[in-house]
Amino acid sequence: MHPNPSFLPEVATVILNYNGKDYLRQFLPSVLETNYPNHQIIVADNGSTDDSITFLKNEFPTVRIIELPENLGFAAGYNKAIECVDSDYLVLLNSDVEVTPNWLLPMITHLEQQPKLAAAQPKIRAFHQKEYFEHAGAAGGYIDRLIYPFCRGRIFETCEKDNGQYDTTQEIFWASGAAFVVKTALFKTFDGFDGGYFAHMEEIDLCWRMKRAGYGIAVVPESVVYHVGGGTLDYSSPNKVYLNFRNRLRTVFKNESISTLVWLFPIILIIDGLAVFKFLLDGKFRSIWAIIRGHWSFFFSIFTWINKRKYYNKIIKNNRVGEPNNEGRYNRSVVWKYYVAGKKRFSQL
Repeated sequence: MHPNPSFLPEVATVILNYNGKDYLRQFLPSVLETNYPNHQIIVADNGSTDDSITFLKNEFPTVRIIELPENLGFAAGYNKAIECVDSDYLVLLNSDVEVTPNWLLPMITHLEQQPKLAAAQPKIRAFHQKEYFEHAGAAGGYIDRLIYPFCRGRIFETCEKDNGQYDTTQEIFWASGAAFVVKTALFKTFDGFDGGYFAHMEEIDLCWRMKRAGYGIAVVPESVVYHVGGGTLDYSSPNKVYLNFRNRLRTVFKNESISTLVWLFPIILIIDGLAVFKFLLDGKFRSIWAIIRGHWSFFFSIFTWINKRKYYNKIIKNNRVGEPNNEGRYNRSVVWKYYVAGKKRFSQL
């Protein structure tokens, strides 16, 4: 039985697609079977060069299509598509995600009950190993003292088996971009994703901005989805290494206080140097070059990021609803815990 639609806010699930016809064929049917009646499904096509649009029109005629003229990347692509969307809530859903019938209602219900919550994510399991958490989100995103992201159920490359150990609904620091549920008005108020990121860490940056203004982010494990992961860019690819190292510098620089940046940035550079050394030992020379390129890209455009820092700080100041919300910040080094102390599970931190 469907919930009564008269009491439900309108939700728009937006799937960004780039040459992903096979994923759409495989996973879009599960989204269409979502048990939430006040729900529109949109595919924003990011300038695909395959026949995704023709396929959608023929096979899924009820799905709304937004055609973008070129591949704008994850961040700018979503921003552009969402300009055309008017709903109470947005769900930004990767094309390689299989949802369960009742995945949506628990998150919307929780967000409706908590006015100061801005966004949420479901529990994200691995599509190919369904008993395990998936890398991109698991049971909620956190950051450590040195701004390394990790998750309940996933630290660096170790994904835990889901035995219900993280089934509590609670606040986190960031919600995964693989299945990102956000109040539409707040997404637009905080100017959405930073389009300069192209892809990776833009959801952490946006969540951090909203949390700095006093809002919260939550994980609702009652909602479950299954994510292939690395569907558009493999987790170990040098291009992903480049984007992660570059965008992490950008995110830290835009969101941390000057007094923190003074000591934090030198430490980040040292640890990034250790990452270079590890890639050297592993013979991953393209990844070494990716880290170097990431640093060059950030430092040679530093004035751009100074201006963006000022721009976003003004937005945060004008839309503050409380003190900065630090839930989901781990005040120690997850790098030390994982690589030196051997703590591979979130529950051991």
